[in-house]
Amino acid sequence: MVVLPSPFTLQSSLMETPLEKALTTMVTTFHKYSGREGSKLTLSRRELKELIRKELCLGEKMKETSIDDLMKSLDKNSDQEIDFKEYSVFLTTLCMAYNDFFLEDRK
Repeated sequence: MVVLPSPFTLQSSLMETPLEKALTTMVTTFHKYSGREGSKLTLSRRELKELIRKELCLGEKMKETSIDDLMKSLDKNSDQEIDFKEYSVFLTTLCMAYNDFFLEDRK
């Protein structure tokens, strides 16, 4: 059985690839905001709002109703919190939108 090392247990002398850095940033950003209210493993509406406003340029332009709509669409189990899986769906959707933007830009 092959056991892959966790990215968090690799020696600091090893260089992370750009993709590994991006993945680490996505995970650490979630945990930077999660757990301020309630569970350390989820984002409340307020935590999600703060993450979006501070970490994404589009957050400055989002209205309260847009945050509410986003929360509803991400919260698939309707527990009023965003878990890591729901957060990763959000990031995947953003990546797809960025890709579409760059594809349009190349035309």
